[in-house]
Amino acid sequence: MSFTSEFKEFALKGSVVDLAVGVIIGAAFGKIVDSVVGDLIMPLVSSVIGKIDFSGLYFVLGHIPEGVENNLPALKKMGVPVLAYGNFITVAINFVILAFIIFLMVKQINRHKREAAPAADPVTPEDIQLLREIRDSLKSK
Repeated sequence: MSFTSEFKEFALKGSVVDLAVGVIIGAAFGKIVDSVVGDLIMPLVSSVIGKIDFSGLYFVLGHIPEGVENNLPALKKMGVPVLAYGNFITVAINFVILAFIIFLMVKQINRHKREAAPAADPVTPEDIQLLREIRDSLKSK
């Protein structure tokens, strides 16, 4: 078997294709979650807490050179060490929302699986069935 045919066989297996589809959908879903957080959730949080933009929260760890503005993009451009914890807060909120949405999806899928699959009667092993027949035949004698 040649390398190309082995690779084709591997690449076209169902699990590889399923994984690729999952990654693509996951990337698109990540963009949706980013939009939900940035465009819907964060404005609500800002209206309750106040005009807060978490992505702009930072703490300067080094010395700010003369003539450099004290804002995150300018400090990063000049190579000043900054602890940008606001961006971490935003990413953490995105993760929590994404994990919660996935939890709800998996919960619904599992609920539908339980409803769709009726409980099948357990199959009695053959040796147990034979022992029962012997018992019943002895009782009738």
